[in-house]
Amino acid sequence: MMMGANSAPKPPPSSAPASPAIMSTASAHITVLLNEAVDALNIKPNGTYIDGTFGRGGHSKKILSKLGNAGRLFAMDRDLAAIETGRQIQDARFCIEHRHFSEINQLAVVNHLTSVDGILLDLGISSPQIDEGERGFSFRFDGPLDMRMDQTRGKTVAELLSTISEQQLGEVIKHYGEERFAKQVARAIIKERTDGRAITTTGQLAAIVASAIPKVEPGQNPATRTFQALRIFINQELEELSLILPQCLSLLAAGGRLVVISFHSLEDRIVKRFIQNEQNRDDLPANFPIKAKDLPQPRLVSIGKAIKPSSMEIKQNVRCRSAIMRVAERTTTA
Repeated sequence: MMMGANSAPKPPPSSAPASPAIMSTASAHITVLLNEAVDALNIKPNGTYIDGTFGRGGHSKKILSKLGNAGRLFAMDRDLAAIETGRQIQDARFCIEHRHFSEINQLAVVNHLTSVDGILLDLGISSPQIDEGERGFSFRFDGPLDMRMDQTRGKTVAELLSTISEQQLGEVIKHYGEERFAKQVARAIIKERTDGRAITTTGQLAAIVASAIPKVEPGQNPATRTFQALRIFINQELEELSLILPQCLSLLAAGGRLVVISFHSLEDRIVKRFIQNEQNRDDLPANFPIKAKDLPQPRLVSIGKAIKPSSMEIKQNVRCRSAIMRVAERTTTA
């Protein structure tokens, strides 16, 4: 989803337009649910917005195209490559900062934001991260076993595997990867370590996992779930998501929109439950002395049904096939 992050100084405005990109194929970057997400924000020309995951700037560029001269967009990302891309945007309405999700309130304080009109969170891993073997996210490349989204802090996966217990590793792989052979995979990894072979590359790890899994779903690499689990755990993705959602609620102005794009069920479950919990009041007994209409009203309401990529978008970008977008609006209730 976790540890808090240190404040980052506000970067100066930059000097060149960003390339529109987040998800990608090998040759081009394609932003997932681009029009749907920005439309869902219901952009006000003079409004103030936060793009919580800049990536390669696809959503941010689209938001800027809809803002007037008085509109403002604040973006953040914990990946330094994304920050470098964002700092190339030459636009007085735009600011990007190196921050984790859990620091969105700090972004607001530093920039004197008391409320915003919309917040977009595009979760998960970006294709540039996957396609750069040296980042260690993919079993398709034999690179260093890193997997940190923010390479300025925290342990690498290689460091984690050098100390974690077999029991904890099994729990991580089962919970975050939903891998039914989690115990077998954990046992094989720890055996490699106890036999004196340090696990330092993605190729090593993928081979160990493959040797431990007796049955694989058609079309899926046996290392898929384990790599997902370790990435989520090392980056504390679910914890970060759980931390940012209530902060978003506090920051949104009345009528402001929260738009979240998830890429696996663990993320989507957190988002869905958060919206439901804010929207639904507890059912009261028939003889309860206080009527439902007299109780505090919901602070957040769901807008429409969950949205998934069209068959055409999936055909153009197969990596977006698991995406699901949820939209909620802040009510006028305090």
